[in-house]
Amino acid sequence: MGNIQKKLTRRSEGGKRPERGAPRRGRTPGAGADKRDRPRAPAPAGGGRGAGEPAAGASPGPAAPPPGSAAPMGPAALKSQGNELFQNGQFSEAALKYSAAIAQLDGSAADLSILYSNRAACYLKDGNCSGCIQDCNRALELHPFSIKPLLRRAMAYETVEQYQKAYVDYKTVLQIDCGIQLANDSINRITKILIALDGPNWREKLPPIPAVPTSTQVRAWRPAAETGACMNNSTFCVCSIDENVFKTLKEEGNQCVKDKNYKDALSKYSECLKINNKECAIYTNRALCYLKLGQFEEAKQDCEQALQMDHGNVKACYRRALAHKGLKVRKPSFSYVRVISEQITCFR
Repeated sequence: MGNIQKKLTRRSEGGKRPERGAPRRGRTPGAGADKRDRPRAPAPAGGGRGAGEPAAGASPGPAAPPPGSAAPMGPAALKSQGNELFQNGQFSEAALKYSAAIAQLDGSAADLSILYSNRAACYLKDGNCSGCIQDCNRALELHPFSIKPLLRRAMAYETVEQYQKAYVDYKTVLQIDCGIQLANDSINRITKILIALDGPNWREKLPPIPAVPTSTQVRAWRPAAETGACMNNSTFCVCSIDENVFKTLKEEGNQCVKDKNYKDALSKYSECLKINNKECAIYTNRALCYLKLGQFEEAKQDCEQALQMDHGNVKACYRRALAHKGLKVRKPSFSYVRVISEQITCFR
C-alpha cells in the first residue's frame, strides 16, 4: 500500500503531464551545447545541405573540369597520333584519329586533302576499298593530281578488279612522275590483264586519261628520239614511262608475226605507236601486217611515215612497193624491189 500511495502522490504533484514540445526536465531552455558545453554550429540554410552544395532553386554554374584532365587535341595533334598508330599497324584506330581531325579542321584545303588521303590508306589496309575510293575522290577534289590519292585509288580499283579505272590512275601518276616504279610495274601487269579480257582493242574501252598540267609534273616523259638520253639530276629526269610496256608489246608483236598471227601483231604494233610514235621499225613492222591482211593503203601510209624518219630505209621502200602493187599503182621502185627482195628480213 505504501508504494502505490507514493506513485499516486507523484502524479498529483505537478498536476497534468507536460505538454508536447515543452523542455524536458533537467535541461535548460535553449540548451544548444553538447556534452562538453561547446555551442553547436548552426544548421546551414536550405535544409541540412553541405557547405559545398547549392541551395534549392539556385542555377548551377559552369562545371569545372575534373582535376588532371587534358585539354582537347587539335587537328595537328590528332593527325600526329594517327600517323603513329598507322606506323604501328593499328589502321582502324588511326582512321578514327584522322576522322576526328577532319571534323575539327576548317579552311585549309591542302591539309584536309592530306587527312582524307591518310584515312584512305587506313581503309585500303583494312580492305575497305569503297571507303578508300571515296576518300581519295575527296582528296583529289581538294588537291587535283596529288600522287598519293591517285596511287591509293588505283590500288583500290585494281583490288576490286576495275582494271580500266586502275590503268587510268596509274597512267596519270606516271604523267606526274615517271620514276614511280610501283606505277610502272602496275601498268605492265594491268596491260596484260586488259589485253586478255578485252582483246586487241582494249584501249578503246578505257575511260579518258586526264592531261596533267606541266606545272604539276615532277619528272615528265619525253620520247627517246627527242631527248637522246635520260638526264638525271636532283630536280628533273627525262625517262620513258612506258619503256617496259613498249618493249613487251613489240616483242609480242614480233612473235605474232612469226606465228603468222598478223591481226594480233597489228594490234601490238599499234599499241607501241601510242606509247612512242618515233620508232621507224614499228611502222615498217605494222606495214608488213597490213600487207598480209590485204590493207594496202594503210601499209603504204606506214611506209611513207617510216621514210620520213629514215629516207634510206630498205624495208619501208620494199613494203611500199608491195603496197603499190596491191593497189595496182605502177611506180619505178619495182625494179629496185626485185634486186633487194631476197636480202631483207621480215622484221627487226
